[in-house]
Amino acid sequence: MKVHYLEIVSRDVDAVCNAYEAAHGVEFSAPDELLGGARTCRLPDGTTVGVRGPLRETEDPVVRPYWLVNDIDSAVSRVEAQGAKIAMHPMEIPGKGKFAIYIIGSNDHGLWQL
Repeated sequence: MKVHYLEIVSRDVDAVCNAYEAAHGVEFSAPDELLGGARTCRLPDGTTVGVRGPLRETEDPVVRPYWLVNDIDSAVSRVEAQGAKIAMHPMEIPGKGKFAIYIIGSNDHGLWQL
C-alpha cells in the first residue's frame, strides 16, 4: 500500500501549511484549482500532501489518505462489497489521474489511479 495523496481539509489552510513548513522544512505551492484550491507539497517518497479549505458549508475538516491502485473501478467495487459507502465515484482530474472517495468505519478514505 502506498499513499499517493494525503488531503487535509482545514478551515485555516495557511496556519496548517505554515506549521508543516516550519516543522518539516517543506514548501507548499500556490493553490491548485484542479485539486479544489489545495496548496501542495511533494514529500521525498513521491507522496503529495494537499491542504485546502472546505468546498461547501457542510464539509467538515478531515484528513483523507488516497491510496494508489492500479484499477480504480475494480478497487471501488471491492470496497463497496465490504460495506463501504461510495461518496465520490471515480472521477478524472486532467493530467493527474482518477480518484474516488469512500466511507467505512466512520472514516473517509480515497483511492487514486495514475
